[in-house]
Amino acid sequence: MKRQLATLLLATIGLVALPATAADYKIDTDGAHAFINFKVNHLGFSWLTGRFNDFDGDFTWDADKPEESQITVNIRTNSVDSNHSERDRHLRSDDFLHVERYPTATFVSTAVHAGEGDELTIVGDLTLHGTTRSITIDAEKVGEGEDPWGGQRVGFKGTTEFVMADFGMDYDLGPQSRTVYLELHVEGIRQ
Repeated sequence: MKRQLATLLLATIGLVALPATAADYKIDTDGAHAFINFKVNHLGFSWLTGRFNDFDGDFTWDADKPEESQITVNIRTNSVDSNHSERDRHLRSDDFLHVERYPTATFVSTAVHAGEGDELTIVGDLTLHGTTRSITIDAEKVGEGEDPWGGQRVGFKGTTEFVMADFGMDYDLGPQSRTVYLELHVEGIRQ
């Protein structure tokens, strides 16, 4: 009996010591803990900034095997918000996002590479304005652990950029205004 109890105790300790495995996370847009922000140089004079207010997504994450992560994000393009209604109407038009024809933009990861510390390089396919191209996101894990309500969360920040014309948006605002810079903040809740 003592031997069986010792074996059970060792097995239990062994299970506790097992490394973490990949878990599924939902991006916390309901709690407003995720943001997709953008900026574009305005004619070389200043920066036009904005965000997309309506998006969702999910990802898998294992801190021991970040290269096995998978990320999917869906963005409703009509939710573009530059804090100026007339400009937002123009951004939604066929000069830019053409939201009636392309109501959703998507990002699907194809590879994740671990860097130094918490740094990551995320490669994936961005489909925007009916065109799919590979982009690279320079990312960093911000934090991971238990939240005050007993759930598990992990958060990341990242940056990337793309040229609008590469996605079929060729409205000419001048050479300084061709590149869109994205700043991403994602907090996921373990499912």
